Amino acid sequence: MSDMSRAEGDDASHIKRSLHEPDAFAEVFRRHASDITRYVTRRLGVNAADDVVAETFLTAFRQRRRYDATHPNARPWLYGIATNLIGRHLRTELHQLRVLERTGTDPVTAPFTDRSDDRVSAEASRRRLAGALATLPQGHRDALLLVAWAGLTYPEVAEALDVRLGTVRSRINRARERLRKELGGVNPMAIISEEPVHE
Repeated sequence: MSDMSRAEGDDASHIKRSLHEPDAFAEVFRRHASDITRYVTRRLGVNAADDVVAETFLTAFRQRRRYDATHPNARPWLYGIATNLIGRHLRTELHQLRVLERTGTDPVTAPFTDRSDDRVSAEASRRRLAGALATLPQGHRDALLLVAWAGLTYPEVAEALDVRLGTVRSRINRARERLRKELGGVNPMAIISEEPVHE
């Protein structure tokens, strides 16, 4: 099999192959590390992100024998591992949300923002949102941020968190309602999902 066709295989095939050729797992890392890093950085900040991302992929590598190969995309599995590790760093995450609440500076978008009036207004909204996110129960916050920041679908969130799809829907709905109330009727998803401006 050529290097090109190996890179084109699905995650499950790379994980399966890595059982006999450990280097094959590098393709799973290459495909997903940057997305996992952005997600963890938003949740815990730059300082903790590197360690948690490294631990996520180390845990995945160690648990690869238990990976369900019927799932061709390892993304939900990796986000589930990362989210569980974030749970261990709960105090760091709450601190990060409080920093965002005070400063309005998102560690992922900060390098790409300018100081226009729109940005200043968005920062104020993000500050209020960060404070409100910190008050959510962890399961609600995990589900909501896996959708908003990691871009997972509801079924992928259910897989990542190992809960039923109905539980995901309920958690996200309750989180949105609570955030909307905390934000004075503003749609929280419009603030949470804001992407950095690349210039």
